[in-house]
Amino acid sequence: MGDKLIKAIAKDGQVRIIAASTKNLVNDGVKLHNCAPTAAAALGRMLIAGTLMGAMLKSDKDVITLKIDGGGTAKEIVVTSYADAHVKGYIGNPSADLPANDLGKLDVSGIVGKNGGLVVIRDLGLKEPYVGQVPIYTGEIGDDIAYYFTVSEQTPTAVGLGVLVDKDLSIKEAGGIIIQLMPGANDMLADLITYRLQDLGHITKFLSEGKTIYDMVNFLFDDMDLKILEEMEPAYKCDCSKEKVERALISIGKKDLQEIYEEGKTEEIKCQFCNTSYKFTHDEIGKLLEQI
Repeated sequence: MGDKLIKAIAKDGQVRIIAASTKNLVNDGVKLHNCAPTAAAALGRMLIAGTLMGAMLKSDKDVITLKIDGGGTAKEIVVTSYADAHVKGYIGNPSADLPANDLGKLDVSGIVGKNGGLVVIRDLGLKEPYVGQVPIYTGEIGDDIAYYFTVSEQTPTAVGLGVLVDKDLSIKEAGGIIIQLMPGANDMLADLITYRLQDLGHITKFLSEGKTIYDMVNFLFDDMDLKILEEMEPAYKCDCSKEKVERALISIGKKDLQEIYEEGKTEEIKCQFCNTSYKFTHDEIGKLLEQI
């Protein structure tokens, strides 16, 4: 079954819901970066968070980037997502791995670390992007995203992110949900939603029982005048190109590019998001110098 993202509201617009099943998307990202189990869970959770938050963007030209670095062995994890639900990302150390934590779960917090921050960059086509930053709350990523919304955007938010890694390192299940209370929402709603989320349990367990993202949203909001507004098909997709890499090379400045040119070698640059390599010959670098 393909991945699916749905946008919905409940209680006459008092609650905003974005939920997604993302097994294929996360599997594609984890395979590209050849992740160890714990690194796969960490990158996967960030990819899901990016997908859900990207779906909040209003314009096709808007871009959101999430960065988390807590000083752990995973190093920096970066995800960029778009309004059409396509996403790309990388993890600084895809080999980061630890034994299971005390709950028997992959120790994502252990490899992410807690000595650092979560940064959210929204590029909305203005002169300067909006940058929000909060200290890492738990390192489990879902909690950190919820903390960001509550502190930086003053929006009460529940975030659930789940990645189930199979024994062969493929992704058995993956999915997530963001639930936000809009201004003026009934105070009792937060308690009711919290109770139902506890009753729902782990997202990956729910999905691995053959249930769908629609079942999950209905379980939580069926008696709250649930209205599904839009459906999308999220995917891992990198939009890199040689032209974009050329612009990046030009942006380093004439002095540095001149040094590369004088070495007389072919320059190879690899995209961090999809590992595609782009080669630039001595003559091509010379032509880039002429453009500066």
